[in-house]
Amino acid sequence: MPAVSRLDPAIAARLKRSADGLVPAIAQQYDTGEVLMLGWMDDEALHRTLTTGRCTYWSRSRQEYWVKGDTSGHVQHVKSVALDCDGDTLLVKVDQVGAACHTGDRTCFDADPLPLG
Repeated sequence: MPAVSRLDPAIAARLKRSADGLVPAIAQQYDTGEVLMLGWMDDEALHRTLTTGRCTYWSRSRQEYWVKGDTSGHVQHVKSVALDCDGDTLLVKVDQVGAACHTGDRTCFDADPLPLG
């Protein structure tokens, strides 16, 4: 991850990051409220998300940035970004084109509902 970020210092000061410098980012369909996926952002990924209108995440497995949809075509157009009250989670409201999950499902939460009771 880069040592220098272009994120607004006022925003950066509000973030509470994990030990590896990341903040969880929940992607939600802006008009239906459907929870699509969870990704991870560092300061630079958040900066790119805020300035390009496309979701940029940090891949913990590949150790690189990825813009949702660049390879799959399943783009997330950013409608709004909010920081939660503790400063440790982002909510990114998007207009999802196609599947959000890398498995091809609409959301990352479609495939494995757990039984209650």
